[in-house]
Amino acid sequence: MNDRETYRATLGARLKEAREYRGFSQEEVAKHLEVPRTAVSLMETGTRRVEALELRRLAELYQTSMENLAGTEQSSEAPESLRLVARAAAQLSASDQNEVLRFVRFLQERPSDEPT
Repeated sequence: MNDRETYRATLGARLKEAREYRGFSQEEVAKHLEVPRTAVSLMETGTRRVEALELRRLAELYQTSMENLAGTEQSSEAPESLRLVARAAAQLSASDQNEVLRFVRFLQERPSDEPT
């Protein structure tokens, strides 16, 4: 497998993982992109090229960055688990976001079982 094929396979795996994480079917993604479902399948196997505009629309749909999908995102200081929580919380209502914040503050104020 050459570099291009390896990159496409890696990108395809990341796209499939993001789709499954967000709970979309290939058919739903195909409708969003306005392509046949088989095109989504081929993208996810690395057989079909992913156009830049498609990657942008996928990033929007999956609520992530193009860089994250492409695997070129610079590492951030926040761990992945924290980014996932933030992404999920962003989809909540303002009232529910305040409730999450109250719970975080509760956790911060309680005595820790871990040594400091």
